[in-house]
Amino acid sequence: MNELWPCTLTWAEVDPLRHPFALDDDAAEELARLVAPLVPSPEVVEERRFRAMDPVTELMASRYGRWACGWNWSVGEGDVDGGVVDAWCCAGHTVTTPDATAPLAVAALLEWRDWIEDLAERFSALAPPSRSDASCDVDPWYWERACTRLVTVVADRTRAESAWYGHCKQVLGWFLAYSGIDEERARDIVDASISGRFGSWSSPDVVVVDAVSSRFARTTDEKR
Repeated sequence: MNELWPCTLTWAEVDPLRHPFALDDDAAEELARLVAPLVPSPEVVEERRFRAMDPVTELMASRYGRWACGWNWSVGEGDVDGGVVDAWCCAGHTVTTPDATAPLAVAALLEWRDWIEDLAERFSALAPPSRSDASCDVDPWYWERACTRLVTVVADRTRAESAWYGHCKQVLGWFLAYSGIDEERARDIVDASISGRFGSWSSPDVVVVDAVSSRFARTTDEKR
């Protein structure tokens, strides 16, 4: 079920410019009505645990695009470890009655979308001037600054809880893709830069962030 797993999302799949989205109050109520019949019973949640909300995820992804599969990527040890969503804890703790649970799922989707749009704004502000041409020379300072700021904001939003570094790596890869670097090279750059420096339940200190950012800048410059 990788197609429902937000850890595998690419920037092309979440980019707000490619996937416009708006949900006013009426549309949010309609979505909640569609979600409610898909909310499992507590017994099903206990049996299926992390996959109990798959029908809801399938609905949202089919309706709005694959980016929506991150709706329940909550902070800490939720349905998927290491996310940024606070509106949804996990199926085991959040699922009650369908009518009470459905609006929480909608709120979680909106929170996830807000995060993606926030990242797009940050990428625009942090990208080097020549991002439209990945072959152009770029001052490594741009890459270092971007890495420092993105690692810091992801650590803050995830509260550096369980497996937070997975989304951190993803966000850095998204930024490189936004900046014109192909996905395979972006993965190599991020892997080489982080290389076991981050851990669960531990927010990186300034020295570690500086070291990672410096390596990110050098590696990006080398692999472009």
